[in-house]
This record gives sequence, C-alpha cells and structure tokens, in this order.
Amino acid sequence: MLCLIIRTPCPKISAPAPIVKTSRRGRRRNRASNVRPIRVSGRAFETEQPPVPKPSHTTHPLKARRSHRALEQQSRARAAKPTLAPDTDIPLPVSNDRLSAFEKSLVVLEAIVGHRTPVGLPDLTAELRLPRQTIHRVLQQLSAAGLLVCDPSRDRYAIGPRLNRLALAAMLTRNQGAPVRAILAATVSKVGETCNIGVLDGLEFVYLDRIEAEWSLRVHLTAGSRVPSYCTSGGKVLLAWLEQDVREALIRSTKLAAFTPTTITSAAALCQELERIRKEGYAINNEEFTVGIVGAAVPVLDRSGRALGALALHGPSPRLSVPGARDRVPMLKSAARQLAEVWGV
Repeated sequence: MLCLIIRTPCPKISAPAPIVKTSRRGRRRNRASNVRPIRVSGRAFETEQPPVPKPSHTTHPLKARRSHRALEQQSRARAAKPTLAPDTDIPLPVSNDRLSAFEKSLVVLEAIVGHRTPVGLPDLTAELRLPRQTIHRVLQQLSAAGLLVCDPSRDRYAIGPRLNRLALAAMLTRNQGAPVRAILAATVSKVGETCNIGVLDGLEFVYLDRIEAEWSLRVHLTAGSRVPSYCTSGGKVLLAWLEQDVREALIRSTKLAAFTPTTITSAAALCQELERIRKEGYAINNEEFTVGIVGAAVPVLDRSGRALGALALHGPSPRLSVPGARDRVPMLKSAARQLAEVWGV
C-alpha cells in the first residue's frame, strides 16, 4: 500500500516565555501597560490588546452629569419633609419647580400676604424653594399690575392697592354670600336686633353685609357704608386685634373727632379701651357714634388668631341697653365661628 505524506510548512513561532507567577505589583504594572496574557494550546503568550474603557463621566459627560443631578434631586425629595404655608396649616409641596406660571404667582402672593411686614427677595427664595430669577420675575410682574408695591430703599414688597380693592370687592360680592347671609339672618333672629359684618379699611369700618331686624325703629345703613372705626363696636374690635405698633400709628395719624358726648377722643384712653377689648374678646359701643344707639361686636378669627372681620349688632337704647348687648355676646361668638368655617379660615 502506497502512502503519500505531504508536509505543509508551519508558521514559525517564537519560543514562548515560560509562565511565571507574578506579584500583585507586577500584575498591576502589566495592566497599566495594556499587556494581556493569552493561552493557546496550554502555552501562554503575551499580546497587546486594547484597553478596557473605564466607566467614567468623561465618556458621556452631559448624560452622566444629568443622571447625577437627578439622583441628587430624588434623594433630597425623599429626605425633605412637607412644610406649612405661612400662618396656615396647609402643607406646601416638596418642590415648586413644576408649578405653572400662574400657580407660582399665587404662591408668591400668598407668601407676601402671610407676612406681617414687607418681605424681600432672599426671604421668599428660601421660603418658597423657587429659583431666585423666577421669584424676581414674578415680583416685577405683580408690582407692574398694582397687586404689590416695592419699597425701593429696602427692596421689600408689600400688598398693593389693587390687591386691597380686589380683596374688599371679594368680601362685598353677593356671588358667594348665600351661606354668610344665612348665618347673619339666623343671628338676627336669635338676638332680635340688626346685625352686620364688616372689615377694617384704615380707620374706617366698612359694612360687607347687613340684615335689619323686624322693628319699626332702626338705623338704615347699606352694604358698603363706611363709619369711623374708633367709635363703633365693630371698628373697635378690629382695631384691638391689630399689632400694637400698627394700631398706635393709625391712631396717631387721625384726629379723633367727637360725634357724641361719649365718643373717646383721647389717644391714650382709646389705647386703654382697645387693650381691654382684646382681653375680654368683644367690644361695646355705648352711644359713641350716634346718640341713642348701643352695639356690641366680636371678631371673626382665622386659625392663627388673626381678625379677618367683625360681627356686630346694634339697636336703640330704649330697647337695647349696654348690659343687654353684653348678654348677647355669646350668641355673636357662636355665629362668628360659623362664619370662619364658611370662609374656610
């Protein structure tokens, strides 16, 4: 049998280096020099291989930075606790970044209304968790619309004249006044005298609503009427609930004219009377504005204890004495609590 053996040339391979165990330092040096050992048929060879890319933000810097920021925002949101809006028990959202432009304007307005004194941009930025540029733009827009006023010397913002008019018109409107009139009518039936609801506008007491008693002898005033606050029960009770410095500034800025012999015309005596009203929780009008008319009033308080308005009654002195008006104060306080619930405060 004839056998042919064909020999094919094999590629020359250099003699492989023996496998030597290296130390950790050597392995680190090999990795640093991009030298990777490979094994072919039980023998080891060293060959040059491309380095394995390390995960780093340099590969995709924008994506990595964005993801890092997103993780930070998520961790902050989980760690943050909801805070309460100024002078309310309504929790604010953890972040206001996703609010619409209109909602951001409302948040800024509510924050400024909640402060007792004018507030600046740094305080609003820390309180509302909104970008400083956003709050500054909103403040400029609200000031241009007359809803806010800015003190240029201190760069602080307060309520503007247009917002005052809007708030007063909202209280005067009959668009939402059905529950209020129902409470007022029920109070008139209980006390047997004319009752009214009013607010303070400077040193004037403005009637928001009024229901007359079923008597032929009565005083005719309509909603929107203005009377001096320092000589009426409703006005005095609201003056008593002002902060002391604001109250004293109002009293000093106005001359206390005498309408009747019992009108308080001394600023010191009026301040003492207001302190007593604040302690007792109600005010009495002993014919101080009109001769022969006696009245009593209590404040309508919100949850933080601020007086938003006053509920008052009055009647002719032959029918309603000062002790009789004082006896009706508990009924007025009960109705005032109902009004606060209807107003949602």
